[in-house]
Amino acid sequence: MHEIGHSPYYYSMLSKSQIGFIKSLHQKKYRKENGIFIIEGIKSIVEFIESSYQIHSIYYLAQYQSLLPNLPANIKLFEVNNAELDKISTLQTPQGVLALVHIPKTSSLDVSSLKGSFSLVLDGVQDPGNLGTIIRTADWFGFKQIICSHNTVEIYNPKTVQATMGSLSRVNVYYEDLSVLLKGINVPVFGAVLNGTSMYETKWGKEGVVILGNEGQGITPEIINLITNPVTIPRVGGAESLNVAISAAILCADICRNL
Repeated sequence: MHEIGHSPYYYSMLSKSQIGFIKSLHQKKYRKENGIFIIEGIKSIVEFIESSYQIHSIYYLAQYQSLLPNLPANIKLFEVNNAELDKISTLQTPQGVLALVHIPKTSSLDVSSLKGSFSLVLDGVQDPGNLGTIIRTADWFGFKQIICSHNTVEIYNPKTVQATMGSLSRVNVYYEDLSVLLKGINVPVFGAVLNGTSMYETKWGKEGVVILGNEGQGITPEIINLITNPVTIPRVGGAESLNVAISAAILCADICRNL
């Protein structure tokens, strides 16, 4: 990567109002109000720079300057010290670089995109780390989109963004009324449940949606009734349940093995 040069958009020392603004973005209300979210860590930031997302500004410690790629002139750059970074970071141990990114305008899911591929559907997943890990897992296995219920945790939650490790820049995430959506599609609807057909005996085919439910309650009864192909990850040991992100990874791996 090339070292960035001096530009008219280079600043040092953050004002109290700047620090207050960035800290406000730790909260969903202000992320939504301002249309901006936070990402941290050089690897993730570079991936967002190289994606279709628009970067608002970057805040970095001096020793990380050489790791930043060449940047468009409209991205504001701020060299900060450790104390300033500690104030604006969402992490207990800041990673040296923080960026503000514009939230893209939301678009509705094109149901025709469900044909010929597999998509994950999340019904009420609440833990931001789980959501971020599922997005990263989907990216690993080549799943291009995830569809969330409206009560699933926000994708721009800092813990979610951090857990995606940059994969959010490549996976499309939509929030939809799952009941309406599932009634209007013509691909198989698989659902991860405790009493379905064994994953090893499931005929996945070449397309479908795979529903994963809330960490404690599972898939809601209304959505369970719309599942056409209930699937179970067979249990061998004594654990009562599997983490939803682990379940997503196991199912994605089995689907890809059968493609």
